[in-house]
Amino acid sequence: MSPLRPVSAHLDRLVRTAGGAPLLTHYGPAGERTELSVASFANWVAKTVNLLDDLGIGPGDVVALPVLADRPAHWMGLVWPFALWQAGLPAHLDAPDADLAVLGPLDPHPVAATTLACSLDPWGRALADLPDGVLDYSSEALAQPDAAGSTPAPLDEVAWVDGSREVSGAELAGLEPIGDRVLEQPATAWEAVSLLVRAILGGGSVVLVESEGDPARTAASEKARVLA
Repeated sequence: MSPLRPVSAHLDRLVRTAGGAPLLTHYGPAGERTELSVASFANWVAKTVNLLDDLGIGPGDVVALPVLADRPAHWMGLVWPFALWQAGLPAHLDAPDADLAVLGPLDPHPVAATTLACSLDPWGRALADLPDGVLDYSSEALAQPDAAGSTPAPLDEVAWVDGSREVSGAELAGLEPIGDRVLEQPATAWEAVSLLVRAILGGGSVVLVESEGDPARTAASEKARVLA
């Protein structure tokens, strides 16, 4: 059996071998469709890693992602756990003592020493008129370089924390790979994050749906398998 490798190493491999392949397709509440290739997703991850460094977030700091609790399927929120793992940091769904918090667009206000707000726009456009103490994620990330180093934490360290689980890097890397195209309407952040991890491990792709409608019909148009 091959030794386990960090999820970030699998994403790097996919960028080299299948960078143009679709990785994450998102259907928003109104049916708006956004598709990110492996390379596009990895580019957002790299920019976010550089943003973390620019903000002075490093080992020992706590980053909370309430944006994923609010909208678990949205691609902008899903970039964050992978950026944190590439930077060697765990992802917390929520943490009252966070050094950095990442919020959605509804009523953004400072909740940590550093607070970022994601527009959750289909194309990642910026938020305007944010209050003092809140930075716009898109503007800050897009100003960063397109490449970033990778310093993943040891696999035995905690990589994901939510209200009901702690998952180590080894457990992430040991999830069952997905090699085809699958569709799901995730109810929780962990469902969405773990599914995307599995697709990266296996070279597959995911369609995450928030909109109402018939999942089977969307799956047929996307040539995807509906997960039970």
